[in-house]
Amino acid sequence: MINVTKTFFPPIEEYTEQLKRIWENQWLTNRGQLVLELEDKLKTHLNISNIILMNNGTIPLQIALKLLGNGGEIITTPFSYVATTAAIVWENCTPVFVDIHPEYLTIDETKIEAAITSKTTAILATHVFGNPCHIEAIEAIAQKHHLKVIYDAAHSFGVTYKDKSVFDYGDVSTCSFHATKLFHTGEGGAAFCKDKSLEHQIFYSHTFGHLGPIDYYGVGINGKISELQAAMGLTVLPYVAAIVKARKEVVDFYNTHLDFSKLQPLKIRENTQWNYSYYPVIFETEEQLLAVQKALNDNDIYPRRYFYPSLNTIEYTQGNSMPISESVAERVLCLPLYKELSRTETERIVSLININL
Repeated sequence: MINVTKTFFPPIEEYTEQLKRIWENQWLTNRGQLVLELEDKLKTHLNISNIILMNNGTIPLQIALKLLGNGGEIITTPFSYVATTAAIVWENCTPVFVDIHPEYLTIDETKIEAAITSKTTAILATHVFGNPCHIEAIEAIAQKHHLKVIYDAAHSFGVTYKDKSVFDYGDVSTCSFHATKLFHTGEGGAAFCKDKSLEHQIFYSHTFGHLGPIDYYGVGINGKISELQAAMGLTVLPYVAAIVKARKEVVDFYNTHLDFSKLQPLKIRENTQWNYSYYPVIFETEEQLLAVQKALNDNDIYPRRYFYPSLNTIEYTQGNSMPISESVAERVLCLPLYKELSRTETERIVSLININL
């Protein structure tokens, strides 16, 4: 069976060595030695100055919205994983959707200002499939209208834009280290924030509101990552370069051999060093997609309709029509992409797609 992705499992012996450290320290949670070490190594790997590790990729979004959303309207994209919109609603804010760019698939920055009202407090934009938004335009709009910017960079580990980590942009940026990501801690995530005062708030917000046993700063929840998760991250991190290299080889093969006379690829934004996190293709029609999907499924190959449906169509969002997002969501399919995917398997995938277009 070939799935859309496959979790990278590092050598069990190396993970066991990290687990031995936990047993020696007798410390499982509350920011132990392995968590602190992983944060330091990620700062070096990503060339960033700040990171707060958390237990998943949604909690950082919720904390950012709690601190910056103020119960207001949040301008966001309808083309993302449901967690992006769910976090807005969960934090008692109101999602206001803006349609997407038809090639980059990120929020269309030219349509943001028209959606701003007196109730707007922030922009929550997703770097879709690791493809950066138009960061300069969004930052300019936010400054003009005194809005906060939160980037859902769940797919963007290792991505750089204009030679800087995408995590360095926005008031807060977040990432997911879920098992399906190219770097993972099993479950996990992180928040990135350059403003020291806001970083302090984010930090205590993820530790029940305190920094020590008796020092309370405000309301908080439990967003802490465990030593067991950090052990996985420390074991996976040395393999990231090899993971990216292998994924790039699959992407290069897709780019070279798929029939793009009937398919639309993702357009990567200029000045971006991409991470090969997903491989979406957009069909001419949904019927064409379904036919190809069936042919692949019949051969035990399982791509994913990612992202589907467009989030403005989900009942609890009550969103307005977003024609481009709705159209793309009906026609987009993410193809299998992971380190262990062989050339023979990739050739079979391409052949089945091309003959069923």
